[in-house]
Amino acid sequence: MPDTAPGSDTAPGVLITRPEPGAGETAARVAALGFSPIIAPVVTIRALPARLPPADNLQAILVASGNALGGIPPSHRRLPMFAVGAATAARAHAAGFAIVSSADGDADALIRLVTRACDAAGAPLLLLAGRDQGVALAGALRAHGFHVIRRVTYTAAPVPHLPATARDALRAGTLAAALFFSADTARHFVRLLGRARLHEAVRTVDALAIGGPAAVALQALPWRRIRVAARPNQDAMLALLDD
Repeated sequence: MPDTAPGSDTAPGVLITRPEPGAGETAARVAALGFSPIIAPVVTIRALPARLPPADNLQAILVASGNALGGIPPSHRRLPMFAVGAATAARAHAAGFAIVSSADGDADALIRLVTRACDAAGAPLLLLAGRDQGVALAGALRAHGFHVIRRVTYTAAPVPHLPATARDALRAGTLAAALFFSADTARHFVRLLGRARLHEAVRTVDALAIGGPAAVALQALPWRRIRVAARPNQDAMLALLDD
């Protein structure tokens, strides 16, 4: 734990590379731990229109990211929702879903939860995902005998330049750590840092990754350390700051 007061100007900085919605909530929790949060999203989330099957024709809805929840009509909110983790489940509740189950883990945990709770011979499952996301998850469930309908409801668009908040903090040498919530975000951050010619600025910074794929992507940079959360969720990532 840092010795300075939460959110103070002299507190060690923590770079938050995730986009909204989500970055603000992470920033509040980082500040509560006594660090100075620096929000610097390297992707932006854009909702996409999706044509959904009628709710009466579906068994349940699956989401591996809270970003997939935008624009779901009220008719579908009475269906059981299976979410990858607690944060996504909370966002599903806030969106009006009454029956929400959390896998409290990653895509593999979600597969295990769905195969236990749903009927492979029953109505189709609706998987809501980002562009280029959820393909492996759908394939794994189909291998278990489920009929899965995948619909793309958002895209994560990379930003063209490293955010000024990140550049300034790296140049000032005030960062203690940087948080990476996905492998795609980690890969794009590496590219942006290369364009900004700031490779050496991370030598005194810990990279905190949500999982192995993100950690592998981050190995292209000379971090002080790359650390992987014990579980693929925000709680486990923030626990690394308190180590």
